[in-house]
Amino acid sequence: MLNRFSIAITTLLLVSLNSYADITEDVSHGYADNNGVKIHYVTVGEGPLVLMIHGFPDFWYTWRHQMQALKKDFQVVAIDQRGYNKSGQPQGVENYAMPHLVGDVAAVLKHLGADKATIVGHDWGGVVAWQFAFALPQMTERLIILNLPHPVGMARELASNAEQQKNSSYAQKFREGSPKDPDIMFGGPMNTQTLSGWVQDPQARKHYIQAFENSDFDGMLNFYKANYPAPVDANSPPPPPPPKLTMPVLVFHGLQDTALHSDGLNNTWDWIDADLTIVTTPKAAHFVQQDAAELVTSTMQWWLKARVKQ
Repeated sequence: MLNRFSIAITTLLLVSLNSYADITEDVSHGYADNNGVKIHYVTVGEGPLVLMIHGFPDFWYTWRHQMQALKKDFQVVAIDQRGYNKSGQPQGVENYAMPHLVGDVAAVLKHLGADKATIVGHDWGGVVAWQFAFALPQMTERLIILNLPHPVGMARELASNAEQQKNSSYAQKFREGSPKDPDIMFGGPMNTQTLSGWVQDPQARKHYIQAFENSDFDGMLNFYKANYPAPVDANSPPPPPPPKLTMPVLVFHGLQDTALHSDGLNNTWDWIDADLTIVTTPKAAHFVQQDAAELVTSTMQWWLKARVKQ
């Protein structure tokens, strides 16, 4: 039987969760231009700039928990990557090559009149965030990565880790396939229902279905076609290492991720010449920002406040 204390706590949690869902009513919308491709973003709050980049299959709303908490002390901007939701959807694989994706982030910062920001990325957004930091370190004050190992660690695991190679078979299928293939999405078709099937919150899933109705499925797969590496083996020469990063880095990883093996985190400290914080959680899966929303959000708040001069 619930006592008054437990009822109060339950009510508080429900209010907190409902406030997260209301972030759509708080944000302002805008568009930046990157050589003719419009990049949609939402923004909320005031203060030092934090820019967030989603992955596959997702859109800006994935950051709703973090945005609601961080808006008290920061200006939080979350983008729709090209191909997704309200952003431009150029045709052709070549238009999804990494320089364009990095350029989209730079275009948003320029549009906002910002010289630099904390860059946050998950999944393909994590890929873009890593590459943005390598290419434009002067615009990257701090870096936060969710469930996407450092590129050197990822390349090592793809070359030598049989489990990671098996886990990446879906990506090779995306790289070679078409949205029209009947089994392209883990044995099923690619549609709004299968793309949003991972979303646990039924209210949030409605937002996802609408966003995917506005998205371009070819564009989603073009991230893989343009950027995902072809299969390699342990005897292949490693790619040249990227430069060491000199800004603080925070990495989250849900250990139940069935796509990206946590072994890829090993030696991350060897490739960063600044303070590095790695946070793992045993029960969260790939979408750690939602699976472990409270842990991710509170850790982001603490980590940023410890490093940002207000």
